[in-house]
Amino acid sequence: MTEEPAGAAPRPGEAVAEEVAAGEVPARETAPPRASRRRRDLVAAALIGVLTLVLGFALAVQVRNADEAQVLAGAREEDLVRILGELNSREGRLRAQIAEQRTALQELSGSGSRTGNALQEARRQAEALGILNGTLPAQGRGITLTVRDPSDEVRVRDLIDVIQELRGAGAETMQVDGVRIGLSSAVTGSAGGLRVDGTSLSAPYEFVVIGDPQGIETAMNIPGGVVQAIGNRGGSVDIEQAPLVLVDALRPLDRPQYASPDDGD
Repeated sequence: MTEEPAGAAPRPGEAVAEEVAAGEVPARETAPPRASRRRRDLVAAALIGVLTLVLGFALAVQVRNADEAQVLAGAREEDLVRILGELNSREGRLRAQIAEQRTALQELSGSGSRTGNALQEARRQAEALGILNGTLPAQGRGITLTVRDPSDEVRVRDLIDVIQELRGAGAETMQVDGVRIGLSSAVTGSAGGLRVDGTSLSAPYEFVVIGDPQGIETAMNIPGGVVQAIGNRGGSVDIEQAPLVLVDALRPLDRPQYASPDDGD
């Protein structure tokens, strides 16, 4: 056996063996950490899954479109006519439903309009009746008629004639000394102590009347009328036209004791 000289360089194999025996690993052969390798595997798997889903969705859409196109392309003429007829029928049904909804909307709108008009007309009639029977205040063109009676000679009959002639001349509503005149108003008492519906009056008697001013004044001054009759008793009547007068005295609403509405039964 040949002896190696002292101090000779070790062989390559022997140097590696000695390093391994000493527990040392060369730096170029050190293995990567296990956590890093696992993280890279998870990222790769996620990317593969996303790509798979995208490709699958695209393939499904393409196959569906291709199937529909192939079905229509390969259909017989009778089938195409049937499909077209079904589409036309569906369109007709949809148009009919739209027309029905529009008609219903128009009917509802018309019904609401008719109801609103009916309510307005009923309100106007109620207001007119309230003015005529004295339960609502009123204003408008009219006159102020003053009956002067210095000798207390004006009688019940004279005031009734004044009221009747005013109505005949077109008076729509009136009041005298703050008392509203209605269809059932009653004049009672005696000269110098007259009453209307139980309320005492005092001369001069002031009538506030709504109506055509010129027509009422002309009618009240006809020869032989109430103005002349009161003048013959020592009294006088003054009439003043006005563009706006207010009749604000109110009558209580009369409630029938025996009468009731007919319900048609």
